[in-house]
Amino acid sequence: MSSTRASASPLFVPHKASRAEQRAARAGFAEARHKARLAGTPPKHRAEQTLDPELRPTYPPAGRPGASSARGGKLRLPVHRMTTATASGAYPFVAEGGLGAEGVFIGRDVHAEAAFCFDPFSLYNSGRIEDFTNPNVVLAGIIGMGKSALAKSIATRSIAHGYRIYIPCDPKGEWTSVAQALGGYSIALGPGLPGRLNPLDAPARPASVSKEDWATEVRKRRLLLLGSLARTVLKRDLLPMEHTALDLALDLVVAEAAARGTVPLLGEIAHALGSPERLDHALGHQAGHLGSAAQDLAHALRRLVHGDLSGMFDAPSTVAFDPTAPMLSIDLSRLGGSGDDTALVLAMTCASAWMESALADPHGGRRWVIYDEAWRLMRHVGLLERMQSQWKLSRGLGIANLMIIHRLSDLLSAGDAGSRGRVLAEGLLADCSTRIIYRQEPDQLDAAASLLGLTGVETQAVSALTKGRGLWKVAGRSFITQHILHPAERELFDTDARMSENSAEFTNPEALSALRVQEVRR
Repeated sequence: MSSTRASASPLFVPHKASRAEQRAARAGFAEARHKARLAGTPPKHRAEQTLDPELRPTYPPAGRPGASSARGGKLRLPVHRMTTATASGAYPFVAEGGLGAEGVFIGRDVHAEAAFCFDPFSLYNSGRIEDFTNPNVVLAGIIGMGKSALAKSIATRSIAHGYRIYIPCDPKGEWTSVAQALGGYSIALGPGLPGRLNPLDAPARPASVSKEDWATEVRKRRLLLLGSLARTVLKRDLLPMEHTALDLALDLVVAEAAARGTVPLLGEIAHALGSPERLDHALGHQAGHLGSAAQDLAHALRRLVHGDLSGMFDAPSTVAFDPTAPMLSIDLSRLGGSGDDTALVLAMTCASAWMESALADPHGGRRWVIYDEAWRLMRHVGLLERMQSQWKLSRGLGIANLMIIHRLSDLLSAGDAGSRGRVLAEGLLADCSTRIIYRQEPDQLDAAASLLGLTGVETQAVSALTKGRGLWKVAGRSFITQHILHPAERELFDTDARMSENSAEFTNPEALSALRVQEVRR
């Protein structure tokens, strides 16, 4: 094998040379010797020197050179004995040990210079982390810092670990291409589109639940949906007689549909609410008449049948829920273009109800349910109540919920302090054992520190995070993690394509190649 050898010898310097000439000669000799050593370096070492500076080790494998390495016998300290608990505080210059190698590869732990992996179910089942009580995650970050890329990367890589991904509402249509690329499918809803979803569909009954108990559960879900829709349109809570009218109308429509062998529809509910004689007859001899009390409800639900949402939720479903599909998203990007997002919220309520009812099977395997642009939901109590129900049942159903928002203060927009909406929004955050915080604006740091209990060091770190780098708080343990994208993921996830043709992204092909090899071996 041929090898390159180079050497440098000092030149003869005349005795009568000036000091400047002597210094120049010595400097030239030092430079020549450095070049000779570099020429003799093996090709492998030279290749390592061309790595991205962000991914290059700070110090060589032998450790930090020089006297500051505390080696060589020059540092003399007196012997001191202490417990390991005290030593962790007295010598804090040791990086966090990480979460282990089990789970989805996320990127690089900046402080530990090691791979960072995450799997909420593995952490919950192993019990390695104290106070890790649920698999739910909240992800917050300003626009352009890479939070959408992180969410899509987690979803994509989780499929290789046996997870299924569901996006009940995609307000911007960003998940459609991802779902199709991974072998899943997307349902696009909007005016003039052929897609139809019946939010009153009854999901398949789990084998462990009796018919009577399942009928009661389905009825409760339908009543919650109808109440949420009515409150969203009326912008107020329902009166007691209005609740009674909804109960009676639902029972009438369900009985008639069962006699015909069909499923109930929202249009039939609205028609029953607009028929006071039928409601009063169903009420029997109890005091009062429901005709006038049901008028507002009938007009509220009529918007879903004859209003701007007609043709989307007032007919039998054109798509059946496929529990074997790796990813399913509901594209609502054709709604909510105007300043009033009521239509989008109503559609999100119906779409979420249709998908959540299909996810009620506890034997459906491990699943991610991702709520993108969740800040839109914070002003609507009905949607917050549905999300709270999903959060509370996550462990029993095998579901990990991921809520994506821009700022932590979005949770405060749910209402005034002590209001129902504010309590629900703060409860969602409390039920997330994993909080991922990307860069926040300076005026948002106080709210983030208050809601998450950040230390002064963590708050300062959040304000200086760069693109793709986030603070992960996993049940009290903190990590600064650099998300690493494969070029194929970058092309698929790029949400800035219209802004720049050559936008820089945080990529590392070598790391993702190693990830693929690791997952194949598993």
